[in-house]
Amino acid sequence: MAKDTKEKPEKDEKLKILAAGDIHGDTGLAKKLADKAEKENVDLVILCGDLTYAERSTEGIVGPFVKKNKKVLLIPGNHESLATADFLAELYGVKNIHGYSVKYKDVGIFGAGGANIGMHQISEKDMYDLLKKGFDKIKYLTKRIMVTHVHPTGTKMEKFTKFFPGSEGVRKAIDKFHPDLLLCSHVHEAEGIEEMVGKTKVINVGKRGKIIEI
Repeated sequence: MAKDTKEKPEKDEKLKILAAGDIHGDTGLAKKLADKAEKENVDLVILCGDLTYAERSTEGIVGPFVKKNKKVLLIPGNHESLATADFLAELYGVKNIHGYSVKYKDVGIFGAGGANIGMHQISEKDMYDLLKKGFDKIKYLTKRIMVTHVHPTGTKMEKFTKFFPGSEGVRKAIDKFHPDLLLCSHVHEAEGIEEMVGKTKVINVGKRGKIIEI
């Protein structure tokens, strides 16, 4: 009897992600994360900003993931400009989703980088508008992930720092768009914290990274 060789429908497939942020030019850490992405056989790597330290040390941060043949999405943090994020994306053939969105399997992913503090600041209005721009392209999908560098206001993550306020623009986007997940970093002390904001699970993925399936 012949085996049924039909593939499972796309909608039944889960998307496996390694998300990390705040690498800050640490090439050794980037290699460890790339090894983890390979070992865990992830479909996608998402880098949530602060890839460099004050625009320096751009080499060896995205390359290790590309060498492992991993698809990569990234956004800028407050330590690199949009131009630097675009440069890295173009150099390595990956995608900067600052103000944009992509679809993998049946999951829509949209994002905006920068922060409300630091060298490369972004206004709360611009943050929300960029997130809305990306969301509008994938809002028809039932599974949606929002990617930012900064955390939203009114969360536990705010309590881990006196210096880095949460973003009102990100919070407004959560309240309006209700993504399944928000992946962020920024506050190092809040690494690994997960909490619910309405129907959205907010995860500070941190520099050690987080494996997520959706």
